[in-house]
Amino acid sequence: MLEVRNLTKIYDGDVLALDDVSFSVNQGEFLACIGLSGSGKSTLLRCINRLVEPTAGKIIWNGIDLTEASQDEMRRIRRKMGMVFQHFNLVSRSKVIINVLAGRLGYVNPAMSVLNRFPKSDVELALKQLERVGIANQAYKRADELSGGQQQRVGIARAMIQEPEMILADEPVASLDPVLAHSIMQYLEQINKEDGVMVICSLHFLDLVHRYADRAIALNEGKLMFDGTPEEIDDAKFKEIYGKEAERVG
Repeated sequence: MLEVRNLTKIYDGDVLALDDVSFSVNQGEFLACIGLSGSGKSTLLRCINRLVEPTAGKIIWNGIDLTEASQDEMRRIRRKMGMVFQHFNLVSRSKVIINVLAGRLGYVNPAMSVLNRFPKSDVELALKQLERVGIANQAYKRADELSGGQQQRVGIARAMIQEPEMILADEPVASLDPVLAHSIMQYLEQINKEDGVMVICSLHFLDLVHRYADRAIALNEGKLMFDGTPEEIDDAKFKEIYGKEAERVG
């Protein structure tokens, strides 16, 4: 279980990105985080794995206070936290399989990883994950030879090779057209349902939230505006989240 308690993040220049945010997520739950650009969604996800340091508050995961963990402890904890990025975050000139194997960096000798030398079992696991997302035949191509949708599948395979208990997906389909968006969301759904992995996914479009999420939270200017099921987001709540001028699509 993940518990976020009174989480606040203030960036340099007194920019308030998160304002006393509290919620919890059960293991195996698919939670969507929605809100306008700049509402604090990305900051929230990055505070959970401490790529961004919170200013105040607590993040408790499986009984461990992540905000009190040392950097060495966080490196170990992050082994079980996969992350999927909006812009894929791949090494474009490296082969696809090397990008996937980057998800094992927390498990192998750093000197060996610099030389791209991974145990045979890790290579087999990488190929298995690429097969799972339907691109095992692309394993030895350069990452920049792949389409956007294929690159995001590499990103998902990289997260899955960590054998995570949680995946943080930061706008994973924002760079993709609607058809590709659904294919990527279906892979995240499969991981969630079949493997019992907690998924916390920031999204813009309510149709995706309704289709894939068990629950949703909404941020507006860093404040938590909503915590409930997608079906509970009525027109009044929608305008409260997105603004009075916003038009509902999906």
